[in-house]
Amino acid sequence: MAQERGSEVVDTGAHHSSPQVAGRERGRLASAGRRPGATWSTSTIVVRTSTDGARTWSEPVPLTTEAGTMVRSKPIALAGEDYLLPIYHETGHDPERVGADTTSLFLRYDVGKKRWSESSRIRSRLGNLQPAVAALTDEHLVCYCRRGGDYEPRKDGYLVRSESHDGGRTWSPGADSTFPNPNAAVDFLRLANGHLLLIYNDSMNRRTPLAAALSLDNDKSYPYRRNLAEGAGDFAYPFAIQTRDGKIHVVYTSDRRSVINHAVFEEGAILSR
Repeated sequence: MAQERGSEVVDTGAHHSSPQVAGRERGRLASAGRRPGATWSTSTIVVRTSTDGARTWSEPVPLTTEAGTMVRSKPIALAGEDYLLPIYHETGHDPERVGADTTSLFLRYDVGKKRWSESSRIRSRLGNLQPAVAALTDEHLVCYCRRGGDYEPRKDGYLVRSESHDGGRTWSPGADSTFPNPNAAVDFLRLANGHLLLIYNDSMNRRTPLAAALSLDNDKSYPYRRNLAEGAGDFAYPFAIQTRDGKIHVVYTSDRRSVINHAVFEEGAILSR
């Protein structure tokens, strides 16, 4: 498993963050990002488009107007060339606590109608946010969400799981999964062979270790697991993709979000554990 560690300037003075990019419509790309407000609960989402391969971008256009809506996870392509963008609605003004009424939801983009539509909201015991989604079939989708609450030690902190059986339009109530979560972001990815990869912090109270879990049976079980980063410190905000050569790339932060790290590995590195 290859690892790269290095500092990266991520603030260029622009007042947008957490950009996510999708593109499949005649060379058109769309980038959705967060427009910060005074606190998380006053943020909204904007979208930019590009028609020249991301060399230039349009001015930002509001995608949501409800205060407290944000984006973190990548969109996925659906059957029929539609897209599903994971977003969430965060409430309250305490940066050390995620309110129990914080919810995850999705925006579905209809390419033919050029229109966004909002899904039902995922509600759960402690609240949930930053959903990461994967499609098992055209209609059956599963997402894992960061739990709400605070950052104090607890014995009941788990990733929140929900599923949809209508292409992401409606979602089941959020339920505690079997995976611990210390109020930290997660990523979820369907690999080219149909296997599912979950990147998460394997702890209820600390952002270490950062682990990878692999399911070969459509989310029924995750018997293969491996730590990507462990030890003292924090390893958080993972973002995973699989490239055309089959390699899996995971970027994540450390050193209190001041360093960006890059891990590259093949699925066999997890299967061999």
